[in-house]
Amino acid sequence: MPPEGISEPAPGGLLTNDEILQFVRQAASLGLKRVRLTGGEPLLRRNLVDIVRGIATTPGIEEVSLTTNAMLLSKKAAALADAGLARVNVSLDTLDPNKFKRITRGGWIERVFEGIAAAERAGLAPIKINSVVVRGLNDDELPSLAKLTKGHPWHIRFIELMPVGNAQDWGVGFPAQDHRYISVQEMKNLLSSQNLQPATSPKGNGPSRTFQIPGALGTVGFISPLGEHFCESCNRLRLTADGALRPCLLMDNEISIRESLNNRETLIRKISLATALKPEGHELFEHQYPEARRMAQIGG
Repeated sequence: MPPEGISEPAPGGLLTNDEILQFVRQAASLGLKRVRLTGGEPLLRRNLVDIVRGIATTPGIEEVSLTTNAMLLSKKAAALADAGLARVNVSLDTLDPNKFKRITRGGWIERVFEGIAAAERAGLAPIKINSVVVRGLNDDELPSLAKLTKGHPWHIRFIELMPVGNAQDWGVGFPAQDHRYISVQEMKNLLSSQNLQPATSPKGNGPSRTFQIPGALGTVGFISPLGEHFCESCNRLRLTADGALRPCLLMDNEISIRESLNNRETLIRKISLATALKPEGHELFEHQYPEARRMAQIGG
């Protein structure tokens, strides 16, 4: 989270519940099967339970999932599960309460684990925990995070830091921009003492390369958008909260669909165009970094 936070959207700037469901219905008619609600923080959204129920009951949709910081999840997990939510991904970059407060600009790590426990009770499984690894910030915690999988059927995924709107100074106590990135290979080296073995990926694990500590209940995965990019197998589109389709997370190209929501033919044409515009690969190696939005505005 930037030190100054994220600006509140202008009144009327966010898609309404009905507009979201309109888009999902048309996209499902073209073959969309899975929807993940991400953020920002989706649990801040009013009537999120109604949105989940509407998506889950849309013909053609097979699964609805959620990516969250989990700090509000303990209060909402049961209702979301009843509405049709299948599983959750939880963002958690550290196990140190003080470091967690710094990274999240004031969050309480206890609430995260309360949220995870509530999700388990509600049957929102498998639980996946996403950790973005940053040199000099949390790279020393990889073994501790990985060991969470020993006693819990959780799936930890270590993710390379992506240069998406985060080139600025993060403030006192954070590493400089040119020292933050750490590759998946380095992560694996830091975990060499855990004797990771190749393992079967859990449902919906996407581009993660999956391993397991011998005897563990869960798995350890690695997501490498830079070092070992997976563009050729990517089948995702991202709809921003204000109504733009992004063919690729790591490029700034967007197609506005909001004005087309009441015109089925035009909307379908734009969805098809966004799909056709998915690139063969991102341009990060050419130092073409997306800057129009920050990751906190478009999710993972």
